[in-house]
Amino acid sequence: MSEIERPRIGILSDSPLQRHILQHAISNYGLEIAISCDPVRFENAQEAELDNIGCWILELENEDEFPDLIDSLLDSTEAGVLFGLGNAPERHSDEYPRWERRLFSKLRDEIGTLELLDSEASLDSLSNASDQQKGPLPLPSVLSNASENNAGQQIWILAASLGGPAAVKEFLDQLPAGLPVSFIYAQHIDANFSSVLSKVLARHSSFELKQAQEGDSLRNGQVLMVPVEREMVFDEQGKVQFKDTTWPGPYGPSIDQVMLNVANHYGANCNVMVFSGMGNDGAIAAPLLKAYGCKIWVQNAESCANSSMPDSVDATGCSSFIGSPAQLAANLIKTIEQETILSGAGTRPSPGH
Repeated sequence: MSEIERPRIGILSDSPLQRHILQHAISNYGLEIAISCDPVRFENAQEAELDNIGCWILELENEDEFPDLIDSLLDSTEAGVLFGLGNAPERHSDEYPRWERRLFSKLRDEIGTLELLDSEASLDSLSNASDQQKGPLPLPSVLSNASENNAGQQIWILAASLGGPAAVKEFLDQLPAGLPVSFIYAQHIDANFSSVLSKVLARHSSFELKQAQEGDSLRNGQVLMVPVEREMVFDEQGKVQFKDTTWPGPYGPSIDQVMLNVANHYGANCNVMVFSGMGNDGAIAAPLLKAYGCKIWVQNAESCANSSMPDSVDATGCSSFIGSPAQLAANLIKTIEQETILSGAGTRPSPGH
C-alpha cells in the first residue's frame, strides 16, 4: 500500500459525542488524529501537541461560552480550520453517510487527496504471489454450464477500494467455470493501473476480465471493469454507454453512482458485493437498491485491508450476508444453486436415466 505521509488532524469540540463521531469518520480515511479535545484542554495544551497538524475541525454546541476560541485557534496555527459543519448525525442514521461525505469533501479541499489507493507495487506483489491456491469450488450438478454468449442470469456489482484487488482476486479464483453470473467491477484505482489490474485478476480466474467498451452487453463468465474517468450507464437494450462527463462526487468510479446506474436498468436483478476499501462509497445508494429488492453482501472486517467501506454499507442495515472473499464465493454458488432449483431451471436427467 501507499507510504504517502498523511496530514494529522486536530479535533476541537465541547461535545464528547461529537468528538467520538468525528474521530471515527477521520479514521475511516486512515488519517492520524493528533489531538481531540474540549476548549479547556486546548487552551492548556502544550505547543508540542499542536505541531504538525494539517487541519483543525472545530465544532461547538455552545459557541457563546467560547466567544474568542475561533480567533485564538486561527492565531495559533497556520493549518486550515473547518468550522460550521453542524452536529454530526448518529452513525446509524440515514443522514450519516451524506454528512461523512461532506466532511470528506471539505477535508480534501483543505489538505488534498485523502483516499489511499492500491499502488503499482501492491499490484505487482499480488501478481507475483505464490500459486498456493486451492482452485475453484465445484460447479453444482444442478447447474447447466452457462454459455459465455448468453446474457448473465445473475448480475453482481463487485465494489472495492483500498485492498480490493487482493480480495476480489481471492473471490473470483474460487468461482467455477460455467456459473451463470456476470460481474460489473467498480474499483477505486489510478486509471493508469486498470490494464495491469485486469491481467492480475485474470491469472487464476475462470472468468474473463474485460475493460468496458461502448456497446458491450453483460455476458455469463465475464467481469466487466468500470472505467475510472468516465461515467458508465446502460441503455434500454442493456448495452454500455459512456457519458462525456466524469463520475459525480469525489471518487472515480463512484460506486454509489454505479449501483444506481446498473439498478436503473436491471432493477432487482442487480446485486452488490462490497469489498475492502476506505471511506463510505456505496452507503448512500445501498438503501435504494435494497428497496428494489437487490441483494447486498459485504466483506467482513477481519479479512479486509481496510474495512471502512463495507462497514459503512453494513451500518445502513442493508446487507444480508457478511463473510470473507472465499465465504462470499461459496455463498454465491449456493444461492444460485438454490434459486435454480426453486425456479425449476436446473439440469434435468436425459430420457432413460
